[in-house]
Amino acid sequence: MLLQATGITAAYGDSQALFGVDLSLAKGEVVALIGANGAGKSTLLKTLTGLLPPTAGTVQLDGTSLARMDAADIVKLGIAMVPEGRRLFSSLSVEENLLMGALSTRKGSWNLARVFSLFPILQEKRYMPATSLSGGQQQMVAIGRALMSNPRLLLCDELSLGLAPVVIREIYAALPSIMEDGMSLLIVEQDVQLAMQMSSRVMCLQEGKVSLEGQSGELTREQISKAYFGV
Repeated sequence: MLLQATGITAAYGDSQALFGVDLSLAKGEVVALIGANGAGKSTLLKTLTGLLPPTAGTVQLDGTSLARMDAADIVKLGIAMVPEGRRLFSSLSVEENLLMGALSTRKGSWNLARVFSLFPILQEKRYMPATSLSGGQQQMVAIGRALMSNPRLLLCDELSLGLAPVVIREIYAALPSIMEDGMSLLIVEQDVQLAMQMSSRVMCLQEGKVSLEGQSGELTREQISKAYFGV
């Protein structure tokens, strides 16, 4: 296993958001994380990246404990996140936003040339303010910025949120190229059908707890509906 998280509990002040969540990812695996709004999906990603220290539980990346590591150190170990809402630097160009991802100085094959090969439109607009681009193009910048850190594990939080179907298809079509070096992906996705299509395994959260986990091709619509809505 590349990632092994056990018994993760997390809270925002007095409000507990995760209750003993277990999660594992193998090298080169794609796991989809689904669940209703407020189920704890983004919170789980934040605990894996060091943005929200868990109140209990352990996280290991390839056998190395992430306990007491800050977010910058975790990026250097090989975990990067494409955050919900993209969160680009509005004062920077497309190229400058991408180069921010390389500040981890982690060695690997991802560089500007490879990102531009993956998303050619970004090369065309490389000197434009990143936030002047369309929503889909901004999402490409956010993905490229994360890839520039040369991660072993890429966490994607709501890639399709607010995007047109044609743009969503274009972005998800890039995932096989992203994974060709053996990268693992954990994808948070509201579109359950899309999540099932793109992943080998699905995990559903409900009110901060794992309500269902299984192989994407084996879970029924009824199982997913019950796990998602609790009915």
